[in-house]
Amino acid sequence: KHRIVIPCLGHFKEEYEKVSKLYMNNKIRTTRYTLLNFLPRNLFEQFHRVANLYFLFLVVLNWVPLVEAFQKEITMLPLIGVLTIIAVKDGLEDYSRYKMDKQINNLVTKVYSR
Repeated sequence: KHRIVIPCLGHFKEEYEKVSKLYMNNKIRTTRYTLLNFLPRNLFEQFHRVANLYFLFLVVLNWVPLVEAFQKEITMLPLIGVLTIIAVKDGLEDYSRYKMDKQINNLVTKVYSR
């Protein structure tokens, strides 16, 4: 048997709203990204990997005319490919975390009552 508890605040509603702003809510959030910070945060995390920094160094080095070994676009392909694949993987993982958080936050809860 489940029970839904709705507080009857009455004339204490304004006081409750003032006090409740000071505390965090009980929602679970395990996602790392939002729609606004996905691209910059994901790129920041990916360039903490040494391999990605190495490929970025090769791309930058290839833009120098004296050192240019290949066409500029060809040296960018491996880096762009790896960054894209990892970004898609991270996005899908984060979306599945978001769906799981939403499912957990919408569960019916039991309230202890004497």
